[in-house]
Amino acid sequence: MLTKVLSAAHFGLEATPIEVEVNVFKKGFPGFSIIGLPNKSIEEAKERVKTALINSGIEFPNLKIIVNLAPADIPKEGSLYDLPIAIGILSSMELVEPPEEKSFFYGELSLDGGLRHTKGVFLLALAAKSLGIKNLFVPKDSANEAAVIGGINVYPVSSLSELIGFLNGISEIKKLDHIVHRSLSTDYEAVEFDFSEIIGQESAKRAMTIAAAGGHNIFMQGPPGAGKTMLARATAGILPPLNEEESLEVTKIYSLTGNIPPGEGLITQRPFRTAHHTTSRIGLIGGGSDPHPGEISLSHNGVLFLDEFPEFPRSTLEALRQPLEDGKVSIIRIAGSVTFPASFMLIAASNPCPCGYLGDPKKECKCTPRMIMKYQAKLSGPLMDRIDLHINVPAVDIDKLIDTPRQLGSQTSRQIREQVIKARETQNKKFKGLKIYTNANMKNKHIAKFCDIDKGSLLLLKQAVNTYNLSARTYFRLIKVSQTICDLAGENRILPNHVAEALQYRIRTND
Repeated sequence: MLTKVLSAAHFGLEATPIEVEVNVFKKGFPGFSIIGLPNKSIEEAKERVKTALINSGIEFPNLKIIVNLAPADIPKEGSLYDLPIAIGILSSMELVEPPEEKSFFYGELSLDGGLRHTKGVFLLALAAKSLGIKNLFVPKDSANEAAVIGGINVYPVSSLSELIGFLNGISEIKKLDHIVHRSLSTDYEAVEFDFSEIIGQESAKRAMTIAAAGGHNIFMQGPPGAGKTMLARATAGILPPLNEEESLEVTKIYSLTGNIPPGEGLITQRPFRTAHHTTSRIGLIGGGSDPHPGEISLSHNGVLFLDEFPEFPRSTLEALRQPLEDGKVSIIRIAGSVTFPASFMLIAASNPCPCGYLGDPKKECKCTPRMIMKYQAKLSGPLMDRIDLHINVPAVDIDKLIDTPRQLGSQTSRQIREQVIKARETQNKKFKGLKIYTNANMKNKHIAKFCDIDKGSLLLLKQAVNTYNLSARTYFRLIKVSQTICDLAGENRILPNHVAEALQYRIRTND
């Protein structure tokens, strides 16, 4: 008997319906075959499904079973087809009666017949909503992802035997209530590092505040132990909350990659990701035979911190240029092209030379000119041109360290975060309906429309461009940073002092 059960396949951030066709033959040699471009994990589903059925009290048929995943020209991967294959076999054996309404069955089976947390359920719910499919049968630990989407019936399934009882009208599975998206809280949450704990470095703290307020990329250079890593990690505590649209965008990526913990739904915390310099190009940018997001996409609407920036392979760093400019990354494969969002704030940190003490007044640099040139040459001009703020982080004076108790009186992360949130609210009102959230996301047409620049400020910008031979990209990025400084100050017009402060974060790399 032939049975068809609906499931889905993922390509990029989209879920495509897949018909799981199961035919159980009473004639022919016994066997169990899966066709329709399955990968190794789907081939292994045969043993998982067979054992799960047996441990659920079902006698596995000693018959010929063929499972076709249609359409057959779409590659399929993952363990999510375990549940629809099992339901298809049971339906073909007339042991269960599938719902009359179109329903998605989705999830990985454990050997005891239980359902495991399975990635991609949020994307499945979005597809069900757009296709008008009413019922979703998904693992209980993943069900909250789907319940965020209204207008569909989400049934959290704990085990195969529980689902069999429900389909046969013997037992009940209570569908989940729609989880209404709450207003994301602006309440401050404790973080690992607080800005008030960082001794000195007031200029760097100010630059970090500007970067967080406008979503700008920032590059820090300084000797070992100056506090670059601590500054970067403390930035997590001053980031504004995600708005609803940003939260949905981030949740799609995290659902696809399996980064949503069991039992959780929407991602409500702004991402803060770090990548070691040994991270591969695919790990950072994304890719693979079946394209998946990299760290830059996992940092979407959040922060990506790259420490020891020049230690990354140059080819990997150069691959950052297009995503930094466009806010997305496109990956092209034979099966088609996939675009992942990658609008992130880059925090990069570097020593000035391999030993770290070039220009240090107290410690002698032991590097040769050739070593220094080779080290610094890894960071190309076009890449550095895409970074808005460039700051030096000098070693902290020993007297300040000894006088620590009296130094812990600067602004706290909570106070700085309030300033950042206020500046972001100004930007959200300004860009409402444009699918951009920060000044850093502005294109040239947005700058012309939203940036009111004082005549004196334009004159100062023109002088800087002519004097320091700045590129057109740098010119527009200076305006964006100036606008953020203006927003932090609560001003409506970009004034010369705003431009002057923005310039001090750029000129040092171009003189």
